[in-house]
Amino acid sequence: MSRSAEGTDALGRLRARAQRRSIPRPGETCELCSEAITEEHGHLVNVETRSLLCVCSGCFLPFTPGGAGGRTYRAVPQRYRRLDGGAYLEAAWEALQIPVDIAFLFFNSALEKLLTFYPGPAGATGPHLPAGAWDEMTKALSLREVLQPDVEALLLARRDGVSVCYLVPIDACYELVGRMRRLWRGFDGGKDVANEIDAFFDMLATRVERDAAADGPP
Repeated sequence: MSRSAEGTDALGRLRARAQRRSIPRPGETCELCSEAITEEHGHLVNVETRSLLCVCSGCFLPFTPGGAGGRTYRAVPQRYRRLDGGAYLEAAWEALQIPVDIAFLFFNSALEKLLTFYPGPAGATGPHLPAGAWDEMTKALSLREVLQPDVEALLLARRDGVSVCYLVPIDACYELVGRMRRLWRGFDGGKDVANEIDAFFDMLATRVERDAAADGPP
């Protein structure tokens, strides 16, 4: 099977998965109230542990901005945007020096700092970066004003030699990490990982276009 055919097959699997999201999944329940949930359900982030909870809509809403929920959990929004990182993206790769061309970063409110991770065979790995490594890009992209702490991330990638930058929900990053970890083979992950990455970024592009169309002209 050719690489393009394999990529198309992976995208087809993602579309089939999306079609199943409205169907209740046997045995899958809200992790707060035990109500049955569908595949397309909301997530809460534990600010201190950075873990995700699968929740029903009733438990999701109180933790949205303005809700009555506590400070431990925050609802993960579903906002997708493509940002122009310009020359700062190239400088970012020089600072990271990681074995894959994907990384994501987000503000952690408990630690009051910007955290960086990249996906690999062991899951999400945090590289040791020099102090201030992201300062210029953070200022250039106004990340503190753009990203919601704990629940949104900046996803950086090199795609066919071009650096791209997306604002995505934090659970999308963990989903990508999980897929890559399950499929990883050898040193660079193998063709299955490459196909899943292609399908994931095809999904991102589609989602960005859909959100932009829903928002309408500026």
